[in-house]
Amino acid sequence: MRILLFLATNMAVLVLVSVIFNLLGLEGILAENGVDLNLGPLLIFCALFGFGGSLISLFLSKWMAKRGTGTYIIEQPRNADEKWLVDTVAELAQNAGVGMPDVGIFPSEASNAFATGWNRNDALVAVSAGLLRRFPRGEVRAVLAHEIGHVANGDMVTLALVQGVVNTFVMFLARIIGHTVDRVVFKTERGYGIGYYVVTIVAELVLGFLASMIVFWFSRRREYRADAAGAHLAGRGDMIAALQRLRSEQGLPQDLPGELTAFGISEQLKDGFAGLFRSHPPLDDRIRALNSGQS
Repeated sequence: MRILLFLATNMAVLVLVSVIFNLLGLEGILAENGVDLNLGPLLIFCALFGFGGSLISLFLSKWMAKRGTGTYIIEQPRNADEKWLVDTVAELAQNAGVGMPDVGIFPSEASNAFATGWNRNDALVAVSAGLLRRFPRGEVRAVLAHEIGHVANGDMVTLALVQGVVNTFVMFLARIIGHTVDRVVFKTERGYGIGYYVVTIVAELVLGFLASMIVFWFSRRREYRADAAGAHLAGRGDMIAALQRLRSEQGLPQDLPGELTAFGISEQLKDGFAGLFRSHPPLDDRIRALNSGQS
């Protein structure tokens, strides 16, 4: 239902944009200037490819996560630590009202964890070997609760759909820019010249870079909700203690692949303009939110 509602909302946005273009007479203005671009079909084309790529990535997310991190899935616990890990995830998942995820450990000394999967009842939750070894069990449980919070909130699905919207409008606007430049500047009258392809590719790169700030902003906001879920499931004290321990380890390498950074518990520090491309808020802000009860 969450997927259907979100898709319906975004399709409504796409239709609204098309209606606005028609009401403002934008297609007529473009045609008068030699730009005979049919915006309606173009918008549908971009939506199909924009959402398609994002949703394919979502459905492959568990497979890519396991391959990218070398995660070992615990089928039958081999020792007490693995049994505790599986039992703890099972308890947290039941309390959060989600299906039992696959549970795994990935070979990294960095303190990190991630959750991914195409729906809340078919997810993967994994922790690094370093975190499992160094953190007290109460704090490991809080980290797991944070990741279960992502699953329960449907963050993997929602983030993929937000990316789909961004993809759609980046493709749409880039092609309008490429078409306009090709017709007006390069005076191409029929078909497309080389100018269209060059300008479209450059516009996609520039617009994609700028639009990614929207995705990262959304990613940062959802971390507060996952922290709140972790505090609810595992206790506020342990959630804050886990974040404080992560803060003490800031600056150490984080071994998650780029596509999984947004689903981890922490990331490298970024300041200034680069801070707009953080997938996670500063740990101090997350701790402050939990202390003030705002998460």
